[in-house]
Amino acid sequence: MALAILMNIKEEVTCPICLELLTKPQSLDCGHSFCQSCITANQTKSTVGQEGECFCPVCRVSYRLGSLRPNHYLANIVEKLREANLSPEEKQEVHHCARHGEKLLLFCKEDGKAICLLCERSQEHRGHQTFLIEEAEQEYQEKLQATLKDLMEKQQEVEKWKADIHEEKTSWKAGGDPFLGKFKILREMLDSEEQKVLQKLEKEERNILLGLEESENELAQQSQSMRGLISDLEYRLKGSKMEMLQDVNDSIKRCETVTLKKPNTFPKEQRRVSPSSRLMLILKEYKVHVTMTPINNANILISNDRRQVRYQSSFWIAKVSHSEDNCPYNGILGVPGITSGKHYWEVDVSNKRAWILGVCLKTCVSFFRKPNLVQCASYLPKNGYWVIGLQDRSESKDFKGSLFCDPLLLTPSLTVPLCRIGVFVDYEAGTVSFFNATNHGFLIYKFSASSFSQEIFPYFNPMRCEFPMTLCSPFS
Repeated sequence: MALAILMNIKEEVTCPICLELLTKPQSLDCGHSFCQSCITANQTKSTVGQEGECFCPVCRVSYRLGSLRPNHYLANIVEKLREANLSPEEKQEVHHCARHGEKLLLFCKEDGKAICLLCERSQEHRGHQTFLIEEAEQEYQEKLQATLKDLMEKQQEVEKWKADIHEEKTSWKAGGDPFLGKFKILREMLDSEEQKVLQKLEKEERNILLGLEESENELAQQSQSMRGLISDLEYRLKGSKMEMLQDVNDSIKRCETVTLKKPNTFPKEQRRVSPSSRLMLILKEYKVHVTMTPINNANILISNDRRQVRYQSSFWIAKVSHSEDNCPYNGILGVPGITSGKHYWEVDVSNKRAWILGVCLKTCVSFFRKPNLVQCASYLPKNGYWVIGLQDRSESKDFKGSLFCDPLLLTPSLTVPLCRIGVFVDYEAGTVSFFNATNHGFLIYKFSASSFSQEIFPYFNPMRCEFPMTLCSPFS
């Protein structure tokens, strides 16, 4: 009941222009009362005639300038109401212009500020679009809500990136690269080279972790900036309409110009070279310049630089009833011979449907020069051959059986065509290894002998296939 009475009284002492409690009430002859600043502004707008005739904003009854009289009675009632301390739901905040001391009734869209009636007529805001505070409140509340939603989504994206960076750091620190185990298989040929590679990997890992630290710091700065903007918007949305609208354009502009910068990452599967690729880099440190020795065979054509051999079918020396395709007398040697150390070379066999390559003893090729003994030969390590070959372009074989019997098929399936074959010889270890250089150094096959007792030579046999076998440059 008491509250209802207070509210009725409040209606009587509310300015019809600004709809707030009267400030310095001024009354007209018609009985209506207004804030001094509100009715003064109204006079500026509505004065007509030479005698300065004005009209009441409520009833449109005319009055003359100077007929305003202070209403001390209403002023006392307003003061008593303010002392009554109405509930927050009923209490309205009154904000005044810091420059003119008048009520802030308007909102300047260009400057994004709440202004008073005198500000509107000043040079600073002349010609600007202005709206009632209540009209601007709804529009900017919607804008701020949309901007806040966008910022919250960006903040979530930053948090996701932070989680990804943290997970990546944990993964790098945990280590456990599954490929490192493959080094053990190749340890006998890598020796101290493995340690060099591991040192490079450790350096790489340190650099990557430093990069991830920098990325974390960048994200922390972005997140802090985002939180500041979000906090500002939330403060505006929860505060009064004056707090929401003051400098709101600058606030929205800062939010809308936010651009997220995704940090650099270093996924293991993309950044680390596979052990096979590392192996190829190591093997190439042992690359040697190999050339082919001439041969007195009309079916064999060797290039002038002695780095390419091809079969030509213009002439055939002899017929071999059991397996003509293997043509052992088409084999040629390469130089230099090997008596110590580690040696590596690569042979391009692209497009060939059949070939044989590897190393052999010098006496083996001399043996094949005697046609009457051809049928007794075989590509066996015990006979001085450590070679692999291809038949019908689909089966890679190591020749451990008789030349004129089906050789033993290698177990790995050739998922990548054999276009470039790497041959690695470790003379002291007694090993000959073959790698698919086309497939990042995939190990095709490895011969392990107890030791070599004689000089061995690179071996090439183009078989009865007219596509060439070419020694690759040691610098490629």
